[in-house]
Amino acid sequence: MRVLGVDPGLTRCGVGVVEGVPGRPLTMLGVGVVRTPADAELGHRLVAVEQGIEEWLDAHRPEYVAVERVFSQHNVRTVMGTAQASAVAMLCAARRGIPVALHTPSEVKAAVTGSGRADKAQVGAMVTRLLRLAAPPKPADAADALALAICHIWRAPAQNRLQRAAAQHAVRAPLAPNPASKGRTA
Repeated sequence: MRVLGVDPGLTRCGVGVVEGVPGRPLTMLGVGVVRTPADAELGHRLVAVEQGIEEWLDAHRPEYVAVERVFSQHNVRTVMGTAQASAVAMLCAARRGIPVALHTPSEVKAAVTGSGRADKAQVGAMVTRLLRLAAPPKPADAADALALAICHIWRAPAQNRLQRAAAQHAVRAPLAPNPASKGRTA
């Protein structure tokens, strides 16, 4: 499975591609950051993020895109920029028919480090170890993008099985009669 992880942001959008399957050593195929100038107009920044992600999709041809789920922060401006960059990543993938998965920061941290409360340094250290790198990717946005890809590789098979089982159960399970309507006619 080849996954492009995207740690969305307007100034620095982390991107990283990891290939592998659960239970086997993973391979990093690329890591980087799509940057935009903080003083540029919002529309131009979003176009730059789009162009950067498109280049990564062209170069690495991932089967999945894993994006960090935007969560509430106190700084609304930061949340808006993150949400906008996230939407651009999802749009780029959707245009190509590539499935997108959203993972929360705590889900990614727990998958990679074992603790949903791990700090950036712990995530970077585990990404370095798991991918057998000489040093943690810099900046932290790049390491976070790799962590997203790792999280998806490890969690997607189980999530897919659960979704298939739930869908099959819904198809097979007959609709239960409503006990309150027993004996009444319409």
